[in-house]
Amino acid sequence: MTSTQNRPSTRPGVADKRRVFQQLHTSGCFALPNPWDVGSARYLQGLGFKALATTSSGFAWSRGEPDGAASRDAVLAHLHEIVEACDLPVNADFESGFAPDAAGVAESVRLAIETGIAGVSIEDSTGSAASPLHDIETAVARLRAARGAIDKAGGDCLLVGRAECFLVGRPDLDETIYRLRAYAAAGADCLYAPGIKTREQIAAVVAGVAPKPVNLLIGSTSDLTMAEVAELGVRRVSVGGALARAAWGAFSNAAKLIAEQGSFDGFAQAASGNELDNFFRADRAGRA
Repeated sequence: MTSTQNRPSTRPGVADKRRVFQQLHTSGCFALPNPWDVGSARYLQGLGFKALATTSSGFAWSRGEPDGAASRDAVLAHLHEIVEACDLPVNADFESGFAPDAAGVAESVRLAIETGIAGVSIEDSTGSAASPLHDIETAVARLRAARGAIDKAGGDCLLVGRAECFLVGRPDLDETIYRLRAYAAAGADCLYAPGIKTREQIAAVVAGVAPKPVNLLIGSTSDLTMAEVAELGVRRVSVGGALARAAWGAFSNAAKLIAEQGSFDGFAQAASGNELDNFFRADRAGRA
């Protein structure tokens, strides 16, 4: 674990974080884990990760809500809290922009940028089971609006265009690549197709949007390693709500054993309280 004592006494500003984030997207492949609160964000920073991304699902569950239920104001407050807590660049999982139209997306993105985020992801999903994706013209207009808001604010916040095809029951690789190319043309700096898993799918997306960088979601166990993902040309790897689900899995298993069997065996793999206290004590001292 990286020692907090090596951290510079002067914390990086927003412009510094955004500059670092832009540089991370120029070469190589980096992991972009997804914390859901300040503690998990500080811990991930302590492990030496270079950047973080929020998770809409992880944040929602921490509030006792399903994914997608948090209001724009709640998400903006969450972004501000995570950004303020960390020295790392933070990419915002900004769902569908909290607006049905392009003008509303632009306003939402403007507010998100004000929290100090280094990147923002906009989905093309509608939330409607009957019509789960925005038509391509609408989706492109929404990305253009987000791009305009970023440019108006100085242009240093990175825009991620997401094609949700595989997550909404339309696992069409050709459509996915077509949408991602359109989002790139609309101003997206990085492209993201959550749900693709095979090497063939990943390679096709990377080639299809080149030279734009690609974000890969690995939200479950996988036979792919970071090195193998890098060989496929992926620039960054996020985990979505997987870390939050892992924490909830351990918590729910231990709680159910108590409730259903009167057993405390679920604590066998619990983290050491002393280790956590020592980590956060040192981390806090490093911020003083």
